[in-house]
Amino acid sequence: MLTRAITGFFFIAVVIGAILLGQYSFVAFFSLLGTWCLFEFYGMVKSDVLRPHISVGLITAVVLGSLVSLYCLGIIPLNEVWLFVPLFSAVFIVSLFQKHAQPFHDIAYTFLGVIYASFPFLFFLSLGFIQGEYNPYIPLGFMIILWSNDTGAYLAGRSFGKRKLFERISPNKTWEGFIGGIVLAFFVSLNLAQYFGSLQKWEWATMSIIIGVFGTLGDLVESMLKRSLGVKDSGKILPGHGGLLDRFDGLLIAAPLVFIFLLLIQ
Repeated sequence: MLTRAITGFFFIAVVIGAILLGQYSFVAFFSLLGTWCLFEFYGMVKSDVLRPHISVGLITAVVLGSLVSLYCLGIIPLNEVWLFVPLFSAVFIVSLFQKHAQPFHDIAYTFLGVIYASFPFLFFLSLGFIQGEYNPYIPLGFMIILWSNDTGAYLAGRSFGKRKLFERISPNKTWEGFIGGIVLAFFVSLNLAQYFGSLQKWEWATMSIIIGVFGTLGDLVESMLKRSLGVKDSGKILPGHGGLLDRFDGLLIAAPLVFIFLLLIQ
């Protein structure tokens, strides 16, 4: 328990520091984070039968992350971001030279990893620049709301939880915890409107609902993935917590939806 608490403290400190230290630390940290989560995904799904093209997938994630970062920083135009597309073709070509029984299974999981574990971090990265220049308080607010949702769900679930949410996937999650997480995230978001500014109160509140609902669903999706593969954690990089994919599972579905929401109201 102590190890978990210490790891959690330093983990939060690093994430907050990466966001607040400036745009360069922000884009570098989260683009690399997406690549590491992809590496963990490939490590989970790889087997004697299933062999995703790890090298090509990771190179694609690095190149795409770099291009999106450079675009956000104003260094390259949007049309140059599409330079990553030839790497997608490389996934198919590589399969021609490998004698695997199910080559299209390998191809499918290679693409699935990039889309599931890497793409969402690019949407999160873009949140920092959605108002035209770097604003750390929007991605920081996102993370605070996400953590508040997790905390509220844990406390409400422990105190009042009776009705199972998705017992076949995550036996410990309850409807009471789900609602408690959204409620705490909502009230925290109202304070963010006061102290962070950047967005109007109703925008922060709407963000909290999106994150509360889809952050929980993202957690369940990753649990479903691990259960289907028979693994407990995505990795071991965080003592007491597992892998980075385990810690950011709520971001994977919520971040793209929050980005789309904010893009539509700008």
